[in-house]
Amino acid sequence: MLDFEQCWAALERRDADADGKFFYGVRTTGIYCRPGCTSRLPLRKNTTFFETTAAAEEAGLRPCKRCRPTDGTRASRHVAAVERACALLRSSDAIPSLAELADAAGISPFHFHRVFKQITGATPRDYARTHRLGRLADKLEAGQPVTEAIYASGFGSSSRAYESAGAGLGMTPGARRRGGIGETIRFVTVETPLGWALVAATERGVCMTALADDRESLEASLRQRFPAAKVLAEDGGFKDWADRIVQFITAPDRNLDLPLDIQGTAFQARVWRALQKIPLGKTASYTEIAAALGQPKAVRAVAQACAANKLALLVPCHRVIRSDGDLGGYRWGFERKRALLARERAAVTPEAADEAAA
Repeated sequence: MLDFEQCWAALERRDADADGKFFYGVRTTGIYCRPGCTSRLPLRKNTTFFETTAAAEEAGLRPCKRCRPTDGTRASRHVAAVERACALLRSSDAIPSLAELADAAGISPFHFHRVFKQITGATPRDYARTHRLGRLADKLEAGQPVTEAIYASGFGSSSRAYESAGAGLGMTPGARRRGGIGETIRFVTVETPLGWALVAATERGVCMTALADDRESLEASLRQRFPAAKVLAEDGGFKDWADRIVQFITAPDRNLDLPLDIQGTAFQARVWRALQKIPLGKTASYTEIAAALGQPKAVRAVAQACAANKLALLVPCHRVIRSDGDLGGYRWGFERKRALLARERAAVTPEAADEAAA
């Protein structure tokens, strides 16, 4: 049963946190609203409260056109609004203005930027740039000529594409199309408590980390990833990075923080950024990651992006599990995933440390 006094107090302060907990109706107007509706405060004597929209409509009231009480919670409306804006960004060659995106989302420009970044983890402009680079990467990998791919991806000039390529593609468009030709990639392999680990980097940062039972398969996978690049074994230059990875596996106490040369599509890059936000000792489901990106139906695509991750540990895809609690798969082996999660839980939770030791 609803408490009238508590509901009225929430209505008086326009408590948006009460959204979905109850609805109020106004007898004189025949309309029912959310607690946070911005319409004029009704007279107390004309107000009644309902637990559901169905109950309000059974009482003969109709939904408010301003707060739209039948459209779900504020959080779900924001997710749907951001997805509409993302769809516009994905379909537009030129980056739409903030006003155009806010209009597509149905949110005021004043709030849109904050809501968009809160849900996707990126600004609208960063999202658009990343998506455009993703389109460019797809076209280059499909063999499309560089100039044609640049303009078909929405870049206004080749110079702008080359300016953006270093951060988004990890190499120039031409090198990307030719499997890394002209690139020099140095690597080191090191033994860890969970097998062998590889660290490979361009001059911009780490481009690949991987785990395996032997060092030969690690080097083979690196050369397969960059078939046209110059791949060199590094004697000592990456020893510090390799030691930090061994230390993380042995006794994780904080997330790894190394300069990265992330090379993936726009969507993959967004997923990988979301994975880096999962705290040490915690996990998230594929469904939760998809919702955080503003694309709740993209659960399968999130799983595929996790499977495509080439930066073991640095982009912690081992922290993503299924909604039912099952650990799911892992590119570098199920047992390694289980061991990594156990070590991370033990590092932040005394009870988990006792269980791991038992």
